[in-house]
Amino acid sequence: MAIPIPSRQLFIDGEWREPVHKNRIPIINPATEETIGDIPAATAEDVEIAVEAARKALVRNGGKDWANATGAHRAKYLRAIAAKITEKKSYLAKLEAIDCGKPLEEAAWDIDDVAGCFEYFADLAEAFDSKRKTPVSVPMDTFKCYVLKEPLGVVGLITPWNYPMLMATWKVAPALAAGCTAILKPSELASITCLELAEVCRDVGLPSGVLNILTGFGPEAGAPLVSHPDVDKVSCDLPFCFSVSCFSFELDVLHCNDHPPSMVNQQIAFTGSSATGSKIMTAAASLVKPVTLELGGKSPIVVFEDVDLDKAAEWALFGCFWTNGQICSATSRLIVHESIAEAFLEKLVKWCKNIKISDPLEEGCRLGPIVSSGQYEKVLKFISTAKDEGATILCGGAQPQHLKKGFYVEPTIITDVKTSMQIWREEVFGPVLCVKTFTSEEEAIELANDTHYGLGAAVLSQDHERCERLTKAFQAGIVWVNCSQPCFSQAPWGGKKRSGFGRELGEWGLDNYLNVKQVTKYESDDSWGWYKPPTKP
Repeated sequence: MAIPIPSRQLFIDGEWREPVHKNRIPIINPATEETIGDIPAATAEDVEIAVEAARKALVRNGGKDWANATGAHRAKYLRAIAAKITEKKSYLAKLEAIDCGKPLEEAAWDIDDVAGCFEYFADLAEAFDSKRKTPVSVPMDTFKCYVLKEPLGVVGLITPWNYPMLMATWKVAPALAAGCTAILKPSELASITCLELAEVCRDVGLPSGVLNILTGFGPEAGAPLVSHPDVDKVSCDLPFCFSVSCFSFELDVLHCNDHPPSMVNQQIAFTGSSATGSKIMTAAASLVKPVTLELGGKSPIVVFEDVDLDKAAEWALFGCFWTNGQICSATSRLIVHESIAEAFLEKLVKWCKNIKISDPLEEGCRLGPIVSSGQYEKVLKFISTAKDEGATILCGGAQPQHLKKGFYVEPTIITDVKTSMQIWREEVFGPVLCVKTFTSEEEAIELANDTHYGLGAAVLSQDHERCERLTKAFQAGIVWVNCSQPCFSQAPWGGKKRSGFGRELGEWGLDNYLNVKQVTKYESDDSWGWYKPPTKP
Protein backbone atom coordinates (compact mmCIF):
# COMPACT_ATOMS: atom_id res chain seq x y z
CA MET A 1 0.00 0.00 0.00
CA ALA A 2 1.38 3.42 -1.01
CA ILE A 3 2.27 5.80 1.81
CA PRO A 4 0.55 9.18 1.23
CA ILE A 5 3.03 12.07 1.08
CA PRO A 6 1.66 15.20 2.78
CA SER A 7 1.63 18.36 0.68
CA ARG A 8 3.03 21.08 2.91
CA GLN A 9 4.02 24.74 2.62
CA LEU A 10 6.79 26.61 4.40
CA PHE A 11 6.37 26.82 8.18
CA ILE A 12 6.72 30.46 9.24
CA ASP A 13 5.45 32.17 12.39
CA GLY A 14 3.45 29.11 13.43
CA GLU A 15 1.56 28.86 10.14
CA TRP A 16 1.84 27.12 6.77
CA ARG A 17 2.79 29.76 4.23
CA GLU A 18 3.14 29.48 0.47
CA PRO A 19 6.56 30.57 -0.85
CA VAL A 20 6.63 34.09 -2.23
CA HIS A 21 7.51 32.78 -5.70
CA LYS A 22 5.21 29.74 -5.38
CA ASN A 23 7.92 27.34 -6.63
CA ARG A 24 8.08 23.70 -5.58
CA ILE A 25 10.68 20.92 -5.78
CA PRO A 26 9.80 17.33 -6.79
CA ILE A 27 10.31 14.51 -4.30
CA ILE A 28 11.96 11.48 -5.92
CA ASN A 29 11.69 8.08 -4.24
CA PRO A 30 15.27 6.72 -4.55
CA ALA A 31 14.03 3.12 -4.47
CA THR A 32 11.75 3.52 -7.50
CA GLU A 33 13.01 6.72 -9.19
CA GLU A 34 9.40 7.91 -9.24
CA THR A 35 8.15 11.39 -8.35
CA ILE A 36 5.94 10.96 -5.30
CA GLY A 37 5.20 14.55 -4.30
CA ASP A 38 6.81 17.94 -3.90
CA ILE A 39 8.02 20.41 -1.30
CA PRO A 40 8.00 24.23 -1.26
CA ALA A 41 11.09 26.09 -2.53
CA ALA A 42 11.96 29.04 -0.32
CA THR A 43 13.92 32.04 -1.56
CA ALA A 44 15.55 35.09 0.04
CA GLU A 45 12.15 36.78 0.41
CA ASP A 46 10.86 33.87 2.49
CA VAL A 47 14.04 33.87 4.58
CA GLU A 48 13.42 37.55 5.35
CA ILE A 49 9.90 36.80 6.58
CA ALA A 50 11.06 33.84 8.67
CA VAL A 51 13.92 35.75 10.31
CA GLU A 52 11.54 38.57 11.19
CA ALA A 53 9.14 36.07 12.75
CA ALA A 54 11.95 34.46 14.77
CA ARG A 55 13.20 37.86 15.95
CA LYS A 56 9.72 38.89 17.10
CA ALA A 57 9.24 35.59 18.92
CA LEU A 58 12.56 36.12 20.71
CA VAL A 59 11.59 39.49 22.20
CA ARG A 60 7.82 39.05 22.46
CA ASN A 61 6.51 40.26 25.82
CA GLY A 62 10.01 41.36 26.78
CA GLY A 63 11.30 37.84 26.12
CA LYS A 64 9.03 36.38 28.78
CA ASP A 65 7.20 34.17 26.27
CA TRP A 66 10.34 32.25 25.31
CA ALA A 67 13.91 33.57 25.59
CA ASN A 68 13.61 34.71 29.22
CA ALA A 69 11.06 32.11 30.27
CA THR A 70 12.16 29.39 32.66
CA GLY A 71 13.85 26.31 31.31
CA ALA A 72 11.01 24.31 32.85
CA HIS A 73 8.53 26.24 30.69
CA ARG A 74 10.44 25.42 27.52
CA ALA A 75 10.92 21.81 28.64
CA LYS A 76 7.14 21.28 28.62
CA TYR A 77 7.08 21.96 24.89
CA LEU A 78 10.11 19.77 24.20
CA ARG A 79 8.50 16.87 26.08
CA ALA A 80 5.23 17.38 24.24
CA ILE A 81 7.11 17.27 20.92
CA ALA A 82 8.85 14.05 21.99
CA ALA A 83 5.55 12.45 22.96
CA LYS A 84 3.88 13.40 19.68
CA ILE A 85 6.83 12.05 17.67
CA THR A 86 6.64 8.77 19.56
CA GLU A 87 2.91 8.63 18.84
CA LYS A 88 3.60 9.09 15.10
CA LYS A 89 6.72 6.90 15.00
CA SER A 90 5.49 4.31 12.50
CA TYR A 91 4.25 6.92 10.04
CA LEU A 92 7.36 9.11 10.34
CA ALA A 93 9.69 6.14 9.91
CA LYS A 94 7.94 5.16 6.67
CA LEU A 95 8.17 8.71 5.35
CA GLU A 96 11.88 8.81 6.22
CA ALA A 97 12.57 5.49 4.48
CA ILE A 98 10.71 6.56 1.33
CA ASP A 99 12.35 9.99 1.25
CA CYS A 100 16.04 9.18 1.80
CA GLY A 101 16.19 5.43 1.15
CA LYS A 102 17.32 4.12 4.51
CA PRO A 103 15.95 0.75 5.68
CA LEU A 104 12.66 1.04 7.57
CA GLU A 105 14.01 -0.58 10.76
CA GLU A 106 16.87 1.90 10.78
CA ALA A 107 14.49 4.81 10.16
CA ALA A 108 12.36 3.65 13.10
CA TRP A 109 15.49 3.61 15.27
CA ASP A 110 16.17 7.19 14.14
CA ILE A 111 12.69 8.32 15.14
CA ASP A 112 13.19 6.79 18.60
CA ASP A 113 16.41 8.81 18.82
CA VAL A 114 14.56 11.96 17.77
CA ALA A 115 12.11 11.58 20.65
CA GLY A 116 14.93 10.68 23.04
CA CYS A 117 16.91 13.75 22.01
CA PHE A 118 13.99 16.09 22.68
CA GLU A 119 13.49 14.41 26.07
CA TYR A 120 17.17 14.75 26.93
CA PHE A 121 17.30 18.45 26.13
CA ALA A 122 14.06 18.95 28.06
CA ASP A 123 15.96 17.58 31.06
CA LEU A 124 18.82 20.00 30.41
CA ALA A 125 16.40 22.91 30.02
CA GLU A 126 14.91 22.16 33.45
CA ALA A 127 18.35 21.80 35.02
CA PHE A 128 19.41 25.07 33.38
CA ASP A 129 17.23 27.10 35.74
CA SER A 130 19.64 26.41 38.60
CA LYS A 131 22.71 27.03 36.42
CA ARG A 132 21.60 30.18 34.62
CA LYS A 133 23.30 32.37 37.24
CA THR A 134 26.62 31.08 38.60
CA PRO A 135 28.76 32.91 41.19
CA VAL A 136 32.43 33.51 40.44
CA SER A 137 34.98 33.80 43.24
CA VAL A 138 37.14 36.93 42.94
CA PRO A 139 40.07 38.06 45.16
CA MET A 140 38.56 41.40 46.29
CA ASP A 141 35.85 41.46 48.96
CA THR A 142 34.48 44.74 47.66
CA PHE A 143 33.27 43.04 44.50
CA LYS A 144 30.78 40.30 43.84
CA CYS A 145 30.87 38.56 40.48
CA TYR A 146 28.61 36.11 38.71
CA VAL A 147 28.03 34.70 35.24
CA LEU A 148 24.70 34.76 33.40
CA LYS A 149 24.02 32.29 30.62
CA GLU A 150 21.60 33.66 28.05
CA PRO A 151 20.25 32.45 24.70
CA LEU A 152 22.32 33.61 21.74
CA GLY A 153 19.26 34.80 19.87
CA VAL A 154 18.02 33.85 16.40
CA VAL A 155 19.90 30.87 14.97
CA GLY A 156 20.08 29.44 11.45
CA LEU A 157 20.24 25.65 11.28
CA ILE A 158 21.28 23.83 8.10
CA THR A 159 21.02 20.05 7.99
CA PRO A 160 21.81 17.20 5.55
CA TRP A 161 19.73 14.44 4.01
CA ASN A 162 21.24 11.29 5.55
CA TYR A 163 19.43 11.68 8.90
CA PRO A 164 16.76 14.23 7.96
CA MET A 165 14.71 14.43 11.14
CA LEU A 166 17.43 13.32 13.56
CA MET A 167 20.09 15.80 12.41
CA ALA A 168 17.47 18.54 12.53
CA THR A 169 16.66 17.52 16.11
CA TRP A 170 20.33 17.58 17.12
CA LYS A 171 20.17 21.32 16.44
CA VAL A 172 16.55 22.27 17.06
CA ALA A 173 16.24 20.62 20.50
CA PRO A 174 19.26 22.32 22.15
CA ALA A 175 18.55 25.65 20.44
CA LEU A 176 15.00 25.70 21.81
CA ALA A 177 16.10 24.38 25.21
CA ALA A 178 18.54 27.30 25.47
CA GLY A 179 15.81 29.83 24.67
CA CYS A 180 16.82 30.64 21.11
CA THR A 181 14.41 30.96 18.23
CA ALA A 182 15.36 29.19 15.01
CA ILE A 183 15.08 28.87 11.26
CA LEU A 184 15.72 25.33 10.03
CA LYS A 185 16.80 24.75 6.41
CA PRO A 186 16.92 21.00 5.69
CA SER A 187 18.38 19.50 2.52
CA GLU A 188 16.07 19.68 -0.47
CA LEU A 189 16.80 15.98 -1.11
CA ALA A 190 15.02 14.82 2.06
CA SER A 191 12.75 17.31 3.78
CA ILE A 192 9.48 15.45 4.31
CA THR A 193 9.90 14.60 7.99
CA CYS A 194 11.28 18.05 8.81
CA LEU A 195 8.02 19.52 7.54
CA GLU A 196 6.19 16.96 9.67
CA LEU A 197 8.19 18.26 12.64
CA ALA A 198 6.53 21.59 11.91
CA GLU A 199 3.11 19.93 12.09
CA VAL A 200 4.08 18.39 15.43
CA CYS A 201 5.04 21.84 16.72
CA ARG A 202 1.63 23.16 15.63
CA ASP A 203 -0.08 20.27 17.38
CA VAL A 204 1.65 20.92 20.71
CA GLY A 205 1.12 24.70 20.55
CA LEU A 206 4.73 25.81 20.29
CA PRO A 207 4.63 29.63 20.36
CA SER A 208 4.55 31.14 16.88
CA GLY A 209 7.90 32.07 15.39
CA VAL A 210 9.97 30.01 17.81
CA LEU A 211 10.73 27.43 15.11
CA ASN A 212 10.44 28.21 11.40
CA ILE A 213 11.17 25.61 8.70
CA LEU A 214 12.18 26.57 5.17
CA THR A 215 12.72 23.93 2.53
CA GLY A 216 14.53 24.83 -0.66
CA PHE A 217 17.84 24.92 -2.51
CA GLY A 218 21.06 26.04 -0.86
CA PRO A 219 21.79 29.02 -3.11
CA GLU A 220 18.24 30.35 -2.88
CA ALA A 221 17.39 29.64 0.78
CA GLY A 222 20.54 28.51 2.62
CA ALA A 223 22.86 31.31 1.50
CA PRO A 224 20.46 34.15 2.43
CA LEU A 225 19.95 32.53 5.83
CA VAL A 226 23.68 32.26 6.53
CA SER A 227 24.40 35.85 5.51
CA HIS A 228 21.35 37.48 7.12
CA PRO A 229 22.40 40.22 9.56
CA ASP A 230 19.62 39.36 12.04
CA VAL A 231 20.69 35.72 12.38
CA ASP A 232 22.97 35.56 15.43
CA LYS A 233 24.54 32.15 14.83
CA VAL A 234 24.74 29.51 12.11
CA SER A 235 25.04 25.77 12.77
CA CYS A 236 25.65 23.55 9.74
CA ASP A 237 26.06 19.84 9.18
CA LEU A 238 27.49 19.30 5.69
CA PRO A 239 28.73 15.95 4.37
CA PHE A 240 31.51 16.00 1.77
CA CYS A 241 29.05 15.63 -1.09
CA PHE A 242 26.94 18.61 0.00
CA SER A 243 27.31 20.14 -3.47
CA VAL A 244 23.79 18.81 -4.07
CA SER A 245 22.54 21.37 -1.58
CA CYS A 246 25.29 23.94 -1.60
CA PHE A 247 25.47 27.66 -1.37
CA SER A 248 26.21 30.63 -3.56
CA PHE A 249 27.64 33.85 -2.23
CA GLU A 250 28.82 37.02 -3.86
CA LEU A 251 31.69 35.54 -5.84
CA ASP A 252 30.58 31.95 -6.22
CA VAL A 253 27.66 30.33 -7.99
CA LEU A 254 26.65 26.72 -7.60
CA HIS A 255 24.70 24.19 -9.59
CA CYS A 256 22.56 21.45 -8.10
CA ASN A 257 23.11 18.60 -10.55
CA ASP A 258 20.16 16.55 -9.33
CA HIS A 259 17.67 19.05 -10.72
CA PRO A 260 17.00 20.80 -14.05
CA PRO A 261 19.10 23.94 -14.66
CA SER A 262 15.98 26.08 -14.75
CA MET A 263 15.35 25.17 -11.11
CA VAL A 264 18.73 26.38 -9.90
CA ASN A 265 19.32 29.41 -12.11
CA GLN A 266 22.03 27.59 -14.11
CA GLN A 267 24.59 27.93 -11.35
CA ILE A 268 27.90 26.04 -11.03
CA ALA A 269 28.62 23.63 -8.15
CA PHE A 270 31.28 23.38 -5.50
CA THR A 271 32.55 19.89 -4.81
CA GLY A 272 32.83 18.91 -1.20
CA SER A 273 31.87 20.34 2.12
CA SER A 274 35.23 21.85 3.01
CA ALA A 275 34.75 24.39 0.22
CA THR A 276 31.11 24.92 1.15
CA GLY A 277 32.03 25.21 4.83
CA SER A 278 34.66 27.81 4.00
CA LYS A 279 32.08 29.88 2.14
CA ILE A 280 29.67 29.67 5.06
CA MET A 281 32.43 30.78 7.42
CA THR A 282 33.32 33.65 5.09
CA ALA A 283 29.73 34.86 4.95
CA ALA A 284 29.37 34.61 8.73
CA ALA A 285 32.76 36.23 9.35
CA SER A 286 31.74 39.38 7.51
CA LEU A 287 29.23 39.92 10.33
CA VAL A 288 31.47 38.40 13.06
CA LYS A 289 28.85 35.69 13.49
CA PRO A 290 29.66 32.43 15.33
CA VAL A 291 29.48 29.20 13.35
CA THR A 292 29.41 25.51 14.25
CA LEU A 293 30.41 23.21 11.38
CA GLU A 294 30.40 19.43 10.97
CA LEU A 295 32.00 18.71 7.61
CA GLY A 296 32.27 14.99 7.18
CA GLY A 297 35.21 12.65 7.41
CA LYS A 298 37.23 9.71 6.15
CA SER A 299 37.42 7.76 9.34
CA PRO A 300 39.67 4.73 10.00
CA ILE A 301 38.90 1.42 11.68
CA VAL A 302 42.01 -0.44 12.84
CA VAL A 303 41.68 -4.21 13.27
CA PHE A 304 44.41 -6.07 15.17
CA GLU A 305 45.30 -9.74 14.90
CA ASP A 306 43.74 -10.78 18.24
CA VAL A 307 40.10 -10.11 17.28
CA ASP A 308 37.27 -12.56 16.81
CA LEU A 309 37.02 -12.45 13.01
CA ASP A 310 33.24 -12.69 12.75
CA LYS A 311 32.55 -10.08 15.42
CA ALA A 312 35.13 -7.75 13.90
CA ALA A 313 33.76 -8.32 10.39
CA GLU A 314 30.27 -7.27 11.43
CA TRP A 315 31.51 -4.10 13.13
CA ALA A 316 33.72 -3.25 10.14
CA LEU A 317 30.75 -3.55 7.77
CA PHE A 318 28.28 -1.81 10.08
CA GLY A 319 30.72 1.06 10.53
CA CYS A 320 30.79 1.67 6.78
CA PHE A 321 27.46 0.42 5.39
CA TRP A 322 25.07 1.70 8.08
CA THR A 323 22.73 4.34 6.61
CA ASN A 324 23.56 2.93 3.16
CA GLY A 325 27.11 4.17 3.65
CA GLN A 326 25.87 7.76 3.77
CA ILE A 327 27.19 8.81 7.13
CA CYS A 328 29.80 11.49 7.88
CA SER A 329 31.51 9.36 10.51
CA ALA A 330 31.64 6.17 8.42
CA THR A 331 34.76 4.14 9.22
CA SER A 332 35.38 3.67 5.51
CA ARG A 333 39.17 3.11 5.72
CA LEU A 334 39.82 -0.42 7.01
CA ILE A 335 43.35 -0.86 8.35
CA VAL A 336 43.88 -4.55 9.14
CA HIS A 337 46.91 -6.44 10.48
CA GLU A 338 48.60 -8.25 7.61
CA SER A 339 48.71 -11.57 9.49
CA ILE A 340 44.89 -11.86 9.40
CA ALA A 341 44.17 -9.78 6.29
CA GLU A 342 43.44 -12.66 3.91
CA ALA A 343 41.18 -14.52 6.33
CA PHE A 344 39.47 -11.31 7.44
CA LEU A 345 38.72 -10.21 3.89
CA GLU A 346 37.23 -13.63 3.14
CA LYS A 347 34.95 -13.15 6.14
CA LEU A 348 33.97 -9.67 4.99
CA VAL A 349 33.00 -10.89 1.53
CA LYS A 350 30.84 -13.66 3.02
CA TRP A 351 29.13 -11.19 5.34
CA CYS A 352 28.58 -8.77 2.43
CA LYS A 353 26.86 -11.43 0.36
CA ASN A 354 24.46 -11.98 3.24
CA ILE A 355 23.31 -8.33 3.40
CA LYS A 356 19.75 -7.94 2.15
CA ILE A 357 19.59 -5.18 -0.47
CA SER A 358 16.00 -4.22 -1.22
CA ASP A 359 13.30 -1.61 -1.13
CA PRO A 360 13.70 0.07 2.28
CA LEU A 361 10.15 -0.89 3.26
CA GLU A 362 10.77 -4.64 2.82
CA GLU A 363 11.18 -6.63 6.01
CA GLY A 364 14.81 -7.40 6.78
CA CYS A 365 16.27 -4.77 4.43
CA ARG A 366 19.77 -3.84 5.54
CA LEU A 367 20.92 -1.75 2.55
CA GLY A 368 18.68 0.62 0.63
CA PRO A 369 19.32 3.00 -2.27
CA ILE A 370 21.59 6.03 -2.45
CA VAL A 371 19.57 9.20 -1.89
CA SER A 372 19.57 10.58 -5.45
CA SER A 373 20.66 10.00 -9.03
CA GLY A 374 23.42 12.58 -8.70
CA GLN A 375 24.88 11.00 -5.58
CA TYR A 376 24.49 7.52 -7.11
CA GLU A 377 26.59 8.55 -10.11
CA LYS A 378 29.21 10.08 -7.80
CA VAL A 379 29.56 6.85 -5.83
CA LEU A 380 29.97 4.78 -9.02
CA LYS A 381 32.53 7.31 -10.27
CA PHE A 382 34.58 6.89 -7.07
CA ILE A 383 34.58 3.13 -7.63
CA SER A 384 35.59 3.36 -11.30
CA THR A 385 38.33 5.87 -10.49
CA ALA A 386 39.72 3.52 -7.83
CA LYS A 387 39.87 0.75 -10.41
CA ASP A 388 41.50 3.05 -12.98
CA GLU A 389 44.13 4.03 -10.40
CA GLY A 390 45.09 0.37 -9.88
CA ALA A 391 42.95 -0.73 -6.92
CA THR A 392 41.04 -4.04 -6.92
CA ILE A 393 37.26 -4.26 -6.52
CA LEU A 394 37.14 -7.30 -4.21
CA CYS A 395 33.33 -7.41 -4.16
CA GLY A 396 30.39 -5.26 -5.16
CA GLY A 397 30.99 -2.08 -7.12
CA ALA A 398 27.83 -2.05 -9.23
CA GLN A 399 24.05 -2.03 -9.10
CA PRO A 400 22.60 -5.29 -7.72
CA GLN A 401 21.42 -7.50 -10.58
CA HIS A 402 18.04 -8.22 -8.99
CA LEU A 403 17.12 -4.53 -8.79
CA LYS A 404 16.45 -2.87 -12.14
CA LYS A 405 15.14 0.40 -10.72
CA GLY A 406 16.42 2.60 -7.95
CA PHE A 407 19.77 4.14 -7.02
CA TYR A 408 21.24 0.98 -5.48
CA VAL A 409 24.95 0.22 -5.08
CA GLU A 410 26.17 -3.15 -3.84
CA PRO A 411 28.27 -3.14 -0.66
CA THR A 412 31.74 -2.63 -2.07
CA ILE A 413 35.19 -3.59 -0.76
CA ILE A 414 38.29 -2.20 -2.47
CA THR A 415 41.80 -3.60 -1.89
CA ASP A 416 45.30 -2.89 -3.23
CA VAL A 417 44.78 0.72 -2.20
CA LYS A 418 47.60 3.27 -2.09
CA THR A 419 47.48 6.28 0.20
CA SER A 420 47.71 8.59 -2.81
CA MET A 421 44.46 7.26 -4.32
CA GLN A 422 41.26 9.26 -4.31
CA ILE A 423 39.38 6.40 -2.64
CA TRP A 424 41.72 6.63 0.38
CA ARG A 425 41.64 10.41 0.67
CA GLU A 426 38.09 11.54 -0.16
CA GLU A 427 34.72 10.86 1.44
CA VAL A 428 32.54 8.72 -0.84
CA PHE A 429 29.26 8.89 1.09
CA GLY A 430 28.19 5.47 -0.13
CA PRO A 431 28.64 1.77 0.80
CA VAL A 432 32.32 1.62 -0.15
CA LEU A 433 35.08 0.28 2.13
CA CYS A 434 38.75 0.63 1.16
CA VAL A 435 41.44 -1.57 2.74
CA LYS A 436 45.11 -1.35 3.67
CA THR A 437 47.25 -3.64 5.83
CA PHE A 438 49.80 -2.85 8.54
CA THR A 439 52.55 -4.69 10.38
CA SER A 440 53.10 -2.59 13.52
CA GLU A 441 51.07 -0.47 15.89
CA GLU A 442 53.07 2.58 14.86
CA GLU A 443 52.26 2.00 11.19
CA ALA A 444 48.57 1.54 12.02
CA ILE A 445 48.47 4.89 13.82
CA GLU A 446 50.27 6.62 10.97
CA LEU A 447 47.80 5.23 8.42
CA ALA A 448 44.81 6.07 10.62
CA ASN A 449 45.87 9.71 10.93
CA ASP A 450 46.74 9.99 7.23
CA THR A 451 43.73 12.16 6.40
CA HIS A 452 42.71 15.81 6.32
CA TYR A 453 39.65 14.85 8.34
CA GLY A 454 39.25 14.05 12.01
CA LEU A 455 35.68 13.13 12.86
CA GLY A 456 35.81 9.51 14.04
CA ALA A 457 38.14 6.53 14.46
CA ALA A 458 37.75 2.96 15.70
CA VAL A 459 40.04 0.26 17.05
CA LEU A 460 39.20 -3.45 17.43
CA SER A 461 41.44 -5.48 19.73
CA GLN A 462 41.27 -7.60 22.89
CA ASP A 463 44.34 -5.80 24.27
CA HIS A 464 42.86 -3.04 26.43
CA GLU A 465 46.14 -1.21 26.92
CA ARG A 466 46.69 -1.16 23.17
CA CYS A 467 43.21 0.24 22.66
CA GLU A 468 43.98 2.94 25.19
CA ARG A 469 47.17 3.89 23.35
CA LEU A 470 45.36 4.18 20.03
CA THR A 471 42.53 6.12 21.61
CA LYS A 472 45.06 8.76 22.64
CA ALA A 473 46.95 8.64 19.34
CA PHE A 474 43.94 9.02 17.01
CA GLN A 475 43.51 12.56 15.66
CA ALA A 476 39.73 12.52 15.87
CA GLY A 477 36.88 13.97 17.89
CA ILE A 478 35.18 10.58 18.44
CA VAL A 479 36.79 7.20 19.13
CA TRP A 480 35.06 3.81 19.23
CA VAL A 481 36.67 0.84 20.94
CA ASN A 482 35.56 -2.63 19.74
CA CYS A 483 32.60 -1.09 17.93
CA SER A 484 31.80 1.59 15.35
CA GLN A 485 29.11 4.28 15.08
CA PRO A 486 27.19 4.17 18.38
CA CYS A 487 25.97 7.66 19.25
CA PHE A 488 24.12 8.95 22.30
CA SER A 489 22.39 12.26 22.99
CA GLN A 490 24.33 12.54 26.25
CA ALA A 491 27.81 12.43 24.66
CA PRO A 492 29.49 15.17 22.57
CA TRP A 493 29.70 14.80 18.79
CA GLY A 494 32.15 16.62 16.52
CA GLY A 495 35.58 16.50 14.94
CA LYS A 496 38.82 18.30 14.31
CA LYS A 497 40.95 19.25 11.30
CA ARG A 498 38.74 19.59 8.19
CA SER A 499 35.87 17.77 9.85
CA GLY A 500 34.87 21.10 11.37
CA PHE A 501 34.69 22.51 14.87
CA GLY A 502 32.29 22.82 17.75
CA ARG A 503 30.37 20.04 19.47
CA GLU A 504 26.78 18.93 19.31
CA LEU A 505 24.83 16.81 21.81
CA GLY A 506 25.35 16.50 25.54
CA GLU A 507 25.77 19.64 27.65
CA TRP A 508 28.19 20.83 24.97
CA GLY A 509 25.28 20.94 22.53
CA LEU A 510 23.33 23.26 24.82
CA ASP A 511 26.37 25.51 25.30
CA ASN A 512 26.43 26.04 21.51
CA TYR A 513 23.35 28.22 21.84
CA LEU A 514 24.23 30.15 25.00
CA ASN A 515 26.06 33.42 25.54
CA VAL A 516 28.12 33.89 28.71
CA LYS A 517 27.71 37.30 30.35
CA GLN A 518 29.95 38.40 33.19
CA VAL A 519 28.33 40.66 35.83
CA THR A 520 30.45 42.38 38.47
CA LYS A 521 28.97 44.46 41.29
CA TYR A 522 30.77 46.92 43.59
CA GLU A 523 29.44 46.37 47.12
CA SER A 524 31.42 48.78 49.31
CA ASP A 525 29.98 52.01 50.74
CA ASP A 526 33.39 53.64 50.27
CA SER A 527 34.33 55.69 47.24
CA TRP A 528 36.58 53.96 44.76
CA GLY A 529 39.34 56.47 45.56
CA TRP A 530 41.37 56.30 42.37
CA TYR A 531 41.01 59.97 41.41
CA LYS A 532 41.55 62.91 43.69
CA PRO A 533 38.12 64.39 44.35
CA PRO A 534 37.42 67.98 43.32
CA THR A 535 37.99 70.61 46.03
CA LYS A 536 34.75 71.53 47.73
CA PRO A 537 33.79 75.22 47.36
